[in-house]
Amino acid sequence: MGCLMNILWLVFGGILTAIEYVVASLLLMVTIVGIPFGMQTLKLAGLALWPFGKEVRSGARADGCLYVLMNLLWILLGGIWICLSHLAFGALLCITVIGIPFGLQHFKLAAVSLTPFGKDIVSV
Repeated sequence: MGCLMNILWLVFGGILTAIEYVVASLLLMVTIVGIPFGMQTLKLAGLALWPFGKEVRSGARADGCLYVLMNLLWILLGGIWICLSHLAFGALLCITVIGIPFGLQHFKLAAVSLTPFGKDIVSV
């Protein structure tokens, strides 16, 4: 069932979301300073590509001073807008019964896109 849902996710916009994250990652990695942020957008691209059957967990290192600082910079430099767009898409998809599973995946992406540093994506 999860594989079918992932394929439907890809067809109805997941591939475009993942491509956007990969392009943003490549643009961020052009500079030395943007490499840590580019790595986080690659993490988001992987989750956006195949979200069903994956879970986001906070790692033990998530409370570290560097991760808190990087998450704060991430939020200020655009993470809030990424999160809000996933929340809006999730709310729109949850209007219909058929869209609820896809809306829940957008809510998962919203949570990790707000503060990606220190988060791990694991298969369930």
